[in-house]
Amino acid sequence: MALMIAVGVGWRVLRPGGLDADVTRRAVTGLVYWVLLPALVLLVLWQAPLGADAARTAGAAAGGVVFGLAAGWGAYRALGAAPPVAGALILAAAFPNATYLGLPVLEKALGTWARAVAIQYDLFACTPLLMTVGILVARAHGQGGEGDGEGAFGALLKVPSLWAVAAAVALNVGDVPLTPGVEGLLATMGTAVPALMLIALGMGLTWGDVGGWRLALVAPAIAIQLVAVPLVVWGLAVALGLTGERLTGVVLEGAMPCMVLGIVICDRFGLDGGLYAAAVTLSTALSLATLPFWFGLLQ
Repeated sequence: MALMIAVGVGWRVLRPGGLDADVTRRAVTGLVYWVLLPALVLLVLWQAPLGADAARTAGAAAGGVVFGLAAGWGAYRALGAAPPVAGALILAAAFPNATYLGLPVLEKALGTWARAVAIQYDLFACTPLLMTVGILVARAHGQGGEGDGEGAFGALLKVPSLWAVAAAVALNVGDVPLTPGVEGLLATMGTAVPALMLIALGMGLTWGDVGGWRLALVAPAIAIQLVAVPLVVWGLAVALGLTGERLTGVVLEGAMPCMVLGIVICDRFGLDGGLYAAAVTLSTALSLATLPFWFGLLQ
């Protein structure tokens, strides 16, 4: 998986065929976001059990995000960071890369069944919180960003994977059979998602315009995201009754590095996108060590 991320990093450096990494990444992530990921979500949640464990997963995920928001706010308030810096790094501390890195990690570490854990963690908790509380944080701290005046509900309605969640849950609860033809189509589309996610993640890794003392500002956000949040999620998951491999998957999701999508939110609301990009890059690099650590500890 690290080598697949390295392909994306290499693309940024080598520009094969003269294709710019940022332009190519937007095309790849657009394809995944609008077409391939909704197909995978539909396939997984149509067949996955939607009982108490799904609710417990969402509860632990929501608790981890809320803790990250509170801890990030406290840390950057204590440091006296400027609002655009504080807003960007609060988001970095709170929202994990639950799907773009979490889904392929869980699938390879625990098996294909664990894709449901990643999707439930993200789409049942992280994405709704990002589009509501996360947007409020960005608006409160942003300077010079335009936004679009859109409410939280309108933003949620534009997330294609959430429409896929609604359809999949309805089909699952209604015991609608998944025919071999439809399953084959969705599986073929979904198979491409992990590889494209990892390569696109590598394409997006950059230091931006960060250097010197400003780089030290990302340390609290990374420590919260990679160390504190997994501990909180672990405690919440155990308290909620999760055990075994489901517990492992949930804690690993909580231990993911900073979410890549936050760069878009920083640009939209006038937050410090350079520092956010540095947080994503450094936390992703460190996660190559911290994720195996958490996995070993959980075993």
